[in-house]
Amino acid sequence: MVTSRLPGFYKLTLEERRRIAAEALGVEVTELEAALASGGLPALRADKTIENVVGTYAMPFALTLNLQMNGRDYLAPMVVEEPSVVAAASNAAKIIREGGGFLAEADEPLMIAQIQLDGVPDAEAARAAIEGAQDELLRRADAAVPNLVARGGGARELEVRALGDGWLVTHVLVDCRDAMGANLVNTVAEALSDRVRELAGGRAGLRILSNLSDRRNVRVRCAVPASALAFDDYAGDHVRDLIVRASEFASRDPYRAATHNKGIMNGVDPVVIATGNDWRAVEAGAHAYAARNGSYEPLCTWRRGDDGALVGDMELPLALGTVGGTLRVHDGARFGLKVAGVESAQELAMLAACVGVASNLAALRALATDGIQRGHMALHARSVAIAAGARGEHVEAVAREIHEAGQVSVEAARAALQRRLGSSAGDARLVR
Repeated sequence: MVTSRLPGFYKLTLEERRRIAAEALGVEVTELEAALASGGLPALRADKTIENVVGTYAMPFALTLNLQMNGRDYLAPMVVEEPSVVAAASNAAKIIREGGGFLAEADEPLMIAQIQLDGVPDAEAARAAIEGAQDELLRRADAAVPNLVARGGGARELEVRALGDGWLVTHVLVDCRDAMGANLVNTVAEALSDRVRELAGGRAGLRILSNLSDRRNVRVRCAVPASALAFDDYAGDHVRDLIVRASEFASRDPYRAATHNKGIMNGVDPVVIATGNDWRAVEAGAHAYAARNGSYEPLCTWRRGDDGALVGDMELPLALGTVGGTLRVHDGARFGLKVAGVESAQELAMLAACVGVASNLAALRALATDGIQRGHMALHARSVAIAAGARGEHVEAVAREIHEAGQVSVEAARAALQRRLGSSAGDARLVR
């Protein structure tokens, strides 16, 4: 059984972390190492994946710890380059765990195929004609994606929307099962376009999916005991109230809401990337959903519960897949999916959303108390130390020295490293 509680994991060496992670996941260390070698995608395979390839570009592959969702433990894979993101999400997940973890649910995996028409002579008559032919159109849609139908998916429903000035758009709702669904949905849109135009009149325009996949939403809730929020000189009740106030700020101000939601996506996107999914589509859908009411709003909100707990709620569209796409060619993405331990695209979407909520809580707790820079700069100092030339055991020592001195810069790190190594010409070569 997977456990996400791995105390002291961050203190271990890379080799020790690999061994512990492999044991927790029930895989061999060699499988982990092989899956992530060369970033999980050899250059020759990358050359056949996209155009104009000259190499590959790696980012760190990490694990979010302490996650408990719907009563089960998960280790969430994260691919991200920003210091503190993984540590913050893991720490917040531990806090949320004290209230019973996350409760999550996901809609059926319905994606929207859009068929645009313009120059429609009578929008209401066109709507009636298209809706009257729904059974025929759904049959045509299913015929275009027989393999999806064989897996239990397929076209489910039609919607027709008049956009004014003779513009009309028909939505075909397609159950994509465990696929993200972009190619499937685009196939459906193109297969039905001519027939929809015949029924409605006018000219056919775009035929493509919508990334505002608001029929495929995920909802997450957690309730954190106020006592679990306490740290240093901050009482738990006080931290709770500060977080609620910060959440209210995001609800009142779109400028704050944008950064609030970026903190959520700090958790969501790395899981999406680690499992080979389309993070650009996820970002587009999330931000469009945040603006659905005519102003840009926070995706996750926090309030005081009746029992005094801090209650968080989030809903967002999240179209992810566990088959097809990058998973066909990317060893790291396949291994990321194995790490996640999910059985469906819906379960993966819920897991990614939970990491997003954890990231949001971590950011708000830091912002509302000591400020975001205290913890972030401590971890950022390691990157600075490496940039200054530190290697091996010197990385942590230099990072600790420049952080404690409040001088997290490459220049300060070089000076600290030279003090540790000595200022001889031979030592100086290490910090060039």
